[in-house]
Amino acid sequence: MAITTPTRPRGSADGDDGGARSGGLAARVSLGRVFAPVPSEFLLIASTAILLTVFGLVMVLSATTATATASGESPFDALIKQGVFAILGIPLMFVASRFPIAFWKKIAWPLLGVAVIFQLLVFVPGLGIEVYGNRNWIGIGAFTVQPSEFLKLALALWIGYVLYRKRTLLGLWRHVFIPLVPVSIAVIATVMAGHDLGTAMILVLIVLGALFFSGVKLRIFILPLIAAAVTVAYLAVTSPNRMRRILSFMDPDCDYFNECYQPLHGVWGLAGGGVFGLGLGNSKEKYDWLPAAANDYIFAIVGEELGLIGCIVVLFLFTLFAVGAFHVIRKTDDPFVRIVSGGITIWIVGQALINIGVVLRVFPVLGVPLPFMSQGGTALLSVLLACGVLLSFARALPVRERARG
Repeated sequence: MAITTPTRPRGSADGDDGGARSGGLAARVSLGRVFAPVPSEFLLIASTAILLTVFGLVMVLSATTATATASGESPFDALIKQGVFAILGIPLMFVASRFPIAFWKKIAWPLLGVAVIFQLLVFVPGLGIEVYGNRNWIGIGAFTVQPSEFLKLALALWIGYVLYRKRTLLGLWRHVFIPLVPVSIAVIATVMAGHDLGTAMILVLIVLGALFFSGVKLRIFILPLIAAAVTVAYLAVTSPNRMRRILSFMDPDCDYFNECYQPLHGVWGLAGGGVFGLGLGNSKEKYDWLPAAANDYIFAIVGEELGLIGCIVVLFLFTLFAVGAFHVIRKTDDPFVRIVSGGITIWIVGQALINIGVVLRVFPVLGVPLPFMSQGGTALLSVLLACGVLLSFARALPVRERARG
């Protein structure tokens, strides 16, 4: 009588080693995807964003300690508030970088709707806050939030999605203008209703930047450009306050105690720093001489304390950021990625140049913060989220095979 040895089912004995092997392989594959090498554009954008954020935290602390101590407050209050948004924003930037491009396409319309509703909250009595004639903030507990900052990212994503869907029809002006122009005007109008011309100008830049990188014909692009210039000129002429600031900008003998007080102190701060600066924490203008020293004029404090070298470092970091972002625009094969990346890049880099130009008295005072660095948690959070979108696009860049031989 033959004795047969029962065969062992595959993967069933001694702890089911077959299943363990497959499970271990899946785990290794998942970990491999998490720690997979990323493109150089990803590293460039992420590193410059983090460096500028940390640099900004240091300068916010330096610019606010004197006035906070003089008013009996803790010298670290401004740093703690700004640091909360930085600690929240940097992880969110990397979380956003993990989302696929399809996700950003799906949420473009809903995100714009939510952002507009959020912006309209500034007009709710008891919730909206008016500062220097601008009603573009809401109070949430101990924090003040500026909803219009989130409109910038939402508008860039929405324009990218609309132009992406119409990519084969962009040669016809009616398909470029509708619904892009009416919706964009409505969105910008919600900001202008609060008399914030600076933010409205940045939104216009986002629209123009997205149109430019969408590849529309030049004659179609020029029409929105002319319309934007005429609108800004009209808004400036119809506002006595804005006209005074513009005229003082062009008048070398303007009134020091009124329109020219802040611009002159900003220039004096830059001039006082020289090449090497007075040293970190040694600014004189921050002793309540320069209004908005930690906000719109933080670049003047950088120049005063760290000198020309510190200003060059800031400009160099923004240049590296722009290089990484433009490489994403150049290498991508997806029109949606190219348009949204173009809008975000024009927003961040253009806003930085406008802010620095205002401090240098190249432009009139517009009330535009320096991205990553100016005090303002909402602005920092929105810029970091926009960087997360750029990082998501950088992950999806097509891999080009290396030439053999």
